[in-house]
Amino acid sequence: MHPDSIARIRRFNRAVTTEVGAFDTSFLGRGRALGSARVLWSIDPNGTDVSDIRTALRLDSGLMSRLLRGLEAEGLITTKPATNDRRRRIARLTPAGLAEKQEYDRLNDNLAAGMLTRLPRNTEALLAAMDLVANSLNHDRIVITASDPETPEAKACLTAYFSLLTTRIDGISSTHVPDPDPEAHAYRPPRGIFLLAWSDGLPVACVALKDVDDQTGEVKRLWVNASARGLGVARRLMTAVEDAARALGKTRLRLDTNSALTEAIALYRADGWTDIPPYSDLPADCWFGKTL
Repeated sequence: MHPDSIARIRRFNRAVTTEVGAFDTSFLGRGRALGSARVLWSIDPNGTDVSDIRTALRLDSGLMSRLLRGLEAEGLITTKPATNDRRRRIARLTPAGLAEKQEYDRLNDNLAAGMLTRLPRNTEALLAAMDLVANSLNHDRIVITASDPETPEAKACLTAYFSLLTTRIDGISSTHVPDPDPEAHAYRPPRGIFLLAWSDGLPVACVALKDVDDQTGEVKRLWVNASARGLGVARRLMTAVEDAARALGKTRLRLDTNSALTEAIALYRADGWTDIPPYSDLPADCWFGKTL
C-alpha cells in the first residue's frame, strides 16, 4: 500500500477523534469517557443482550465488564440473567439511565449541528463522503429487516429509488411517491414483503416482493444508496427477498427492469435469472424470471 494512503487515513482518524472528543475523560461534559457513554447509548429501553453490545462495539470481555460495573455503580443500568437462558445477561436502563441516554442524544445532536455550521465546503458533498466512509466500515454489520412500506424510512428509500430512475432512464420525469401509496398493500404480508437494509440505524437500501398468483411473486423496487454500493448489499437483498418468497409458498419469481440499469441486470444474470417474455409496459424493456 502506498505510504501516502496510510498517512491520509491516519490524518482522517486524528481529525475525527479530535473533533468528537474521543479522548476526553468527560465525554460531552457528562463525567464519563466515551467508552462508557457508547455502552450506555447502545442499551435499548427494553433491554439489550450484553454479548450483542460487546460484539457491536468490538470490546473484549474484560473491558466490557468494567464499563458495565461502572454504569451499574452510577445507578444507570442493571444487568441480570435472561429469563430463557441464564447464560446470557441482559442490560437494562434505569429511569436515570434513560434520562442520561436522552441527554447524550441531545448533546450529540448539538455537536453534529455545530459541525455542520463550521463546514467550509459543500455540505452535501462532505455528508456523502461521511456516508461512504461509515457504510464501508460498517459493511459487515449491515442488517436486513422487514418493514412496512409506508414508514418514513421506506418512503425515503422509494423517493431516492424513483429519483435514480429519472436520471438513468429516458422518459421518466416523476419522482413522486403517492401518500398514501396505493401499492403499499401489495408489499405487506401475506401478499408480499418490503425489506430495508440498515447501516447503524440508517436505511441504505430496499427491495419489495408482491404477489402475482399462488406460485409466482414479483420483485420490485430494488435500490441501494450510492454510499453502500459495491458492498454486496444488493445481492444480500435479492437473497433475502427470494427467501421471503419461499416462505410465502412461491416457486417462481419475475421482475422487469430497463436496459439502462446495467449494474442491476449484471446482478440478475449472475444470480441465475433468465430472460422471459415481456409482461409489462415501458419504461421496462427487459424481463427476467427465476425458479426457486
